[in-house]
Amino acid sequence: MAVSGLVFIGFVLSHMYGNLKAFSGELAFNEYAEHLRTLGEPLLPYSGLLWIIRVGLIVSLVVHVGSAVVLARRAHAARPVKYANRKYKNSSFSSRTMRWGGLTILVFLTWHLLNFTIVKINPAGGETNNPYRLMVDTFDLWWMTLIYLAAMAALALHLHHGTFSALQTLGLTNTAAARSRARAAGWVLAVVVAGGFSLVPIFTLLGVIS
Repeated sequence: MAVSGLVFIGFVLSHMYGNLKAFSGELAFNEYAEHLRTLGEPLLPYSGLLWIIRVGLIVSLVVHVGSAVVLARRAHAARPVKYANRKYKNSSFSSRTMRWGGLTILVFLTWHLLNFTIVKINPAGGETNNPYRLMVDTFDLWWMTLIYLAAMAALALHLHHGTFSALQTLGLTNTAAARSRARAAGWVLAVVVAGGFSLVPIFTLLGVIS
């Protein structure tokens, strides 16, 4: 779970960078989208490297979700009887919402892929073959932006605890100073990634990106 989580951290950082190209305008954004499909040519066919990355992400997703299920079953087996009165003195809100937050992200990811990649659904009924216009038409709808921002809030909580948990699993929190740095890393990633992803839908809804 820790290793697959780190793979996704690398992916969301690179994906966020690509999304921010929207501030450079339609041409720059669409050129970046096309560049992703020509990476690896002529050694690889058109979209070849992109599909390799996609397969790697799918494998990581299966590993991540599968690990979550296994860990949940182990936790339940270790304590089949629930606490009569549970108190959360030493746990953060993000740690207590990891399972539901992960499920929220999975549902959002399914819609996100249908919206922008697999089917290319334009909720506003506009064109779908122009990545920039598809993005603008989507986030021009207030309810789509609201859904996206809610998903980013779930992602922020997931990254906050997940980063610390991954570093702990990999043995990188053996000292008080190391634990402090790991918690700080979780906060930084949560704010940078969720905040960076949120900028495009917010500024599109405000008309800055149009």
